[in-house]
Amino acid sequence: MAWVCGLAGWVDFRRDMNPEDAEQARRMARAVACRGPDDEGVWLGRHAALGHRRLVVVDRAGGRQPMVWSDGAQTFVLLYNGELYNTPELRRELAGLGWEFQGYGDTETLLAAFVQWGRRCLERLNGIFAFAVWQQPHERLFLARDRLGVKPLFYAPRAGGLVFGSELKALLAHPWVPPELDEEGLNEVLVMGPGRSPGHGVFRGVFEVRPGHWVEFDRHGLRQGAYWELQSAVHTDDAPTTALRVRELLEDSVRRQLVSDVPICTMLSGGIDSSAITALACRALGEQGKGPLLTFSVDYEDNQAFFRPSEFVPHDDRPWTDLVSATLGTVHRRVVLHHVELAEALRGALRARDLPGMADVDSSLYLFCRAIREHATVALSGECADEVFAGYPWFRRPEDLAAPTFPWVRNVESRLNLYSPELVAKLSPREYLLARYRQALSEVPRLEGEPPAEARLREVQYLTITRFMPVLLDRMDRMSMAFGLEVRVPFCDHRLLQYVWNIPWPLKRWEGQEKGILRLALQGLLPPAVLQRRKSPYPKTHHPDYLRVVREWILDILRDPHAPLAQLVDRQALRRFACEQVESLTLPWFGQLMTGPQLLAYLAQVDTWMREYRVQLRL
Repeated sequence: MAWVCGLAGWVDFRRDMNPEDAEQARRMARAVACRGPDDEGVWLGRHAALGHRRLVVVDRAGGRQPMVWSDGAQTFVLLYNGELYNTPELRRELAGLGWEFQGYGDTETLLAAFVQWGRRCLERLNGIFAFAVWQQPHERLFLARDRLGVKPLFYAPRAGGLVFGSELKALLAHPWVPPELDEEGLNEVLVMGPGRSPGHGVFRGVFEVRPGHWVEFDRHGLRQGAYWELQSAVHTDDAPTTALRVRELLEDSVRRQLVSDVPICTMLSGGIDSSAITALACRALGEQGKGPLLTFSVDYEDNQAFFRPSEFVPHDDRPWTDLVSATLGTVHRRVVLHHVELAEALRGALRARDLPGMADVDSSLYLFCRAIREHATVALSGECADEVFAGYPWFRRPEDLAAPTFPWVRNVESRLNLYSPELVAKLSPREYLLARYRQALSEVPRLEGEPPAEARLREVQYLTITRFMPVLLDRMDRMSMAFGLEVRVPFCDHRLLQYVWNIPWPLKRWEGQEKGILRLALQGLLPPAVLQRRKSPYPKTHHPDYLRVVREWILDILRDPHAPLAQLVDRQALRRFACEQVESLTLPWFGQLMTGPQLLAYLAQVDTWMREYRVQLRL
């Protein structure tokens, strides 16, 4: 099926490449070696140097990259990261057109599809992917990314050339891409962060291929376009038909994503989303005579003693994972993290993401993935069900629906009050946030005649799918690939998303429940108590020692007059917040989990990032 990999390279039309350029491509690829620990390859052309790192999931012998196809008149060179879940269908169609295949993986299938159909092949692909194709003699580079942006791909156009790679660290390994921040990039870090505007690479002159888009570069310049977008239309199916269709699409997605030649597992929180994926996986494996399924959950040392339910985190997960595992007969492993280890892993999580991230929400997943990788190479996750089925609290909180901003960017003033007044005046962060919000609203595919209340919910769901979901997908990809663990996300099947997108709100909230239509679709599959359980997000630590560690970290930074963070913050205000006010910030300032301790950790990550990546401000 797949090669989950890291790719890197560049094009330079101003001169001919030489052997040192092959070494440069290898260095760039090795910067993302964690994505592909099993193999590496380099291809050198007259004006292109391409590097690749490979993690083998299926067909170990048949998919070395860069992969080349040539008929004498033209040559295509492919770098590919991802998985195609409809490889068998594509191969049958291509075989009918005369193509012959040497292996059984999807790399040569994708290459044949691109040669056969060009960029129109994207419309046929069902999967998660980022890939690059160099074409000769046209001397054209083609980049593309999957519809929902599960797999990352960055690029930086330069005079006469372009640099690209799976992660920012691959680009930064090239001398054309210095680690510089301008005003826009700093707004992305200090205001939008840990989110990012679609297509923004944060560093000056760096971009990300947007989900569902392609980018083409040749001597005539750069072009880009969309090959997939959500379409709004009237939904005509009744409740039973809708529930059946949702169940069919989800079952098909899970079944397709279980193909693997290496050990596979699921991440199980005991919530409805991960439990549904686990139950469907158990059923499919049982039909194949395989099993039992290995499942993993995460918890924190002594967390039960300090857990306090809230509107955003209503339940402790442990009893629920035990119930689901026992009901389905999985082999379950609980990974227990220590709060000090969690704080120490903030640096590793930062390096994995290349940017300040979701604090301990990142570092816990980082450690969780490290533990899973000791037993499995592929994991299925329930990630993104809340975006697809509108399960977040902001879909029901009137104050969030009425707010003229992204509903997960709460309390922006709590951050701005800690920044230098001079910097705030220079960046105009409130105006930047509002401009990004209005830009997002301008993209919403409207449905003519929709009642105002449902039209607003459509807006908020579009914002959530296109602005919040990428943050979580980015987090999942980087934390898992830091250890060569491939995480698959069945709820991100574009067919499922497109169908659910147009389900009317009363039907989405069947019987007045969040994700009600999903619960209806899953009846008979899960224990009733799990099926009716309220949403609880990915768990975080509530241990006071975590706060103690990050508080000491930020205070150490403030004692250093040369700390990079010192030029960004009001040092007295931040010291006062750390010592006296941090525990009073209980309403999340980002997402559902990031409160006072996470704000301290985020700012400490900003300082560490600027030091380690040698970030220079160009304001």
